[in-house]
This record gives sequence, structure tokens and C-alpha cells, in this order.
Amino acid sequence: MTTTAHRGPLGVVRELTLSSRPLSWVNTAYPFAAAYVMSTREVDAALVIGTLFFLIPYNLLMYGINDVFDYESDLKNPRKGGVEGALLDTRLHRTTLLASTLLPLPFVAYLVAIGDPLSWLVLAFSLFAVVAYSAPRLRFKERPVLDSMTSSTHFVSPALYGFVLAGEGISTAAWIILAGFFLWGMASQAFGAVQDVVADRAAGIGSIATVLGARPTVWFAFGAYAVGGLLMLAVPWPGPLAALLVLPYLGIVWQFRGITDDTAETANRGWRQFLGANYVVGFLVTMLLIWAALS
Repeated sequence: MTTTAHRGPLGVVRELTLSSRPLSWVNTAYPFAAAYVMSTREVDAALVIGTLFFLIPYNLLMYGINDVFDYESDLKNPRKGGVEGALLDTRLHRTTLLASTLLPLPFVAYLVAIGDPLSWLVLAFSLFAVVAYSAPRLRFKERPVLDSMTSSTHFVSPALYGFVLAGEGISTAAWIILAGFFLWGMASQAFGAVQDVVADRAAGIGSIATVLGARPTVWFAFGAYAVGGLLMLAVPWPGPLAALLVLPYLGIVWQFRGITDDTAETANRGWRQFLGANYVVGFLVTMLLIWAALS
């Protein structure tokens, strides 16, 4: 197999970048930035550095560890080796673990220095969830349902951290939004796991999809998306409009309502649609946030 492990620094940087899942960077940086700005109404150093942290170092830590310790199963997974996850040459494993660990350190040190004990606790919980998902012995990703909850925490905890770091308190509406977002995250992880049922079973890896089966997992994702959207109806205007933003995800998942374990890999088509939908929905969420801020 041809690799970039011997092609010098640029090859290593390319592999590390692929490992950090560039298409998903916004999914962790945006929640933090949105929560912080909506709380403080300010653009300051904490916002910039925090957003940069949740944009790249946080994702490299999360996915770099995943790619190293999932290497054997990734060999059996045809969708690995591109934007959906690097197929890391074994010679890059040590470098990936070092980069994943060291790159976040200066950012975390700054955030700890400007924060308070509550913000330290939330940040520590967020980082624990990132590591626990893939690290040996813990391997939350192999514990059905806990895998979806932990994955959702990866995206919701930056938003919670943004609220806490801002020091303005968390309103009831914000808690409802976080709950809806958490259900969105669980649904997304569960649906994403469907496409890997065959590869995960071949590698002896458990997941919500390998335990429930492809079709029940799709229906679980559909239900979680729907309930998450309905929760948005309980927040102040124009928040209820966010309930409409769940419709693209419901439409994507609905296409696979009759999927079977044998056809589970076809869900990759829906997963690619999901990645694209995130950008459109993210733009519309931004418009809603601006509207809310001006109201």
C-alpha cells in the first residue's frame, strides 16, 4: 500500500489533516462560538482562541486517537482513506498520538487560565469524552447507546463550555436547545454507524447499529431527530423556526427506513448527504441567531 508516511513533513501534515476530519471542524467550533457570542455579545481573545481550539486541535485529538486505535477495523472499511477518515500508516501512529496530545495543550492552558472551576470541570468532561470514545480499555464507542451519547457530547459540550466560560448563566431556553442538540448528536452518530455495520462486525467492534441492527438504528435516529426538533417549539421566538431545520435530516434518514444489515453500506450515500446538509443548516442557524440577537 502506498502511503505518505515517508514523504516528508507535508505528507505527515496532510495525513494529520485528513485524520482530523476537516468536514467536521465546524461541528465543534461553531457550537462553542455561537454559545459564547450569544452570551457575551463580544468578540474577544477567549472567543478567538476557544474557537480555534474547537476547530482543529480538539478534532485532531478526537479523531486522531480514533484512527490509531481503530486501524485494524479501518483496513476492512472501504470508506476510510479520505475526508471521512484517514487510513493511517502504522508508521504515523506515534506521530499522530503525539500531535493529537501536544497541539491542544497551549489552548487548554490558556482556557484554564482565563476560566473558573466550573469551566474547568466542563472542559475536562469534554476532553474526557473525546478520549474515552476510542482509547483502549475505555472504548465508549463499543458500548451501545453510550457510543451515541458520548459522540453527541463531543458536539454539545463545546456549546455548554461556551455558555459556562461566558459566565452569564444558562437560561431555560438554552438548556432546551442543548437538549435538542444532544438528541441531534445521538441521532447523527447512530445513523453514521449504520454504514459501518458490516465492517464493524467483521472487526468484532460493537456499536448501537451492530446491536440493534441497521433498520432499528435508522428508526432510532429518525425518532431522535424528530424529538430534538419538537423541543425547539418550546423556546422563545424565533427559536421555534429551528424545528423546521430538522426536516432535511428526517428526509435523509427516511430514505433508508427499509434498510437491512446486508444493505447497510448503502447508508453511506445518506451520510454524505448529511455532511452537506450540515453546512446549509448551519447557515440557517446562523441567520436565526442573528435574528434572535437583533430582536
